Amino acid sequence: MPSKVALVIYDKCRPELCPEGICQAALVCKRKILTQEKPYEMPVPSPSVCASCSDCVRACPQKAIKIVVT
Repeated sequence: MPSKVALVIYDKCRPELCPEGICQAALVCKRKILTQEKPYEMPVPSPSVCASCSDCVRACPQKAIKIVVT
């Protein structure tokens, strides 16, 4: 059965443009599927716990996250 998960589009992701280099999408994710080791680093998703709620998609100022069917 297909499921939906968040995917980071790394070509568009620019954490340096987020306030203090902190990924805005990671901040809003209730399940914390996006992790960012340090400010200004790329976020890394953990799709196995994604609820596909799209909060991260709406929060990303660079439109670098999308929900995909796997």
